[in-house]
Amino acid sequence: MTSLDAARAELGLLVLYLNKAEARDKICRAIQYGSKFLSNGQPGTAQNVDKSTSLARKVFRLLKFVNDLHALISPPAQGTPLPLIFLGKSKNALLSTFLFLDQIVWAGRTGIYKNKERAELLGRISLFCWMGSSTCTTLIELAELGRLSASLKKLEKELKQSDKNQNEQYLKKIKQSNDRSLALVKASMDIVVAFGLLQLAPKKVTPRVTGAFGFLSSLISCYQLLPSPPPKAKTP
Repeated sequence: MTSLDAARAELGLLVLYLNKAEARDKICRAIQYGSKFLSNGQPGTAQNVDKSTSLARKVFRLLKFVNDLHALISPPAQGTPLPLIFLGKSKNALLSTFLFLDQIVWAGRTGIYKNKERAELLGRISLFCWMGSSTCTTLIELAELGRLSASLKKLEKELKQSDKNQNEQYLKKIKQSNDRSLALVKASMDIVVAFGLLQLAPKKVTPRVTGAFGFLSSLISCYQLLPSPPPKAKTP
């Protein structure tokens, strides 16, 4: 493969990535919270970027609540423990409610919905729903990591006489563990962000702290959405 072919393949992956509405939303999210960190809640250019990007992102999420509504009414995967099913469905219900109410908030901020007080109230309720869904995600990831850890220990015992790093099933479980650990970190950060947006602890979770956690959480989301590179061709 020539350098031009390699560059073309990399650009193709970038185009594939940027064509995802979710990826564009998370890039805008990083800009939004990065601006919040810089402004620290003070008027100026950074705060204007924060507010305008926040409003623009709401357009990306129009009708997105349907995704979690569909997941809510879909049957769970076979073998999933009942507590995890309950947490998963609770997460879907809370996230779907957040996304639905967020559309009313957008309508209020654009002037379509005239009752500003009710729009602000629904905005706070939606943030509580988002915080609840992030809490459910945190608990789910903790439980799934525990299940994966037990599964890995069992597999390691079975592979004592062989090289586990050459075992496809073992490597797959390690990747799942790493992915879930990253998702756990992101969900935990989002809880802090929700605290900051709701101003539940204004002295500790300042706009700068909220911006920092939101920015790091957004970078993790951007990373999670990266497309997998094509498999390398085996040399004869």
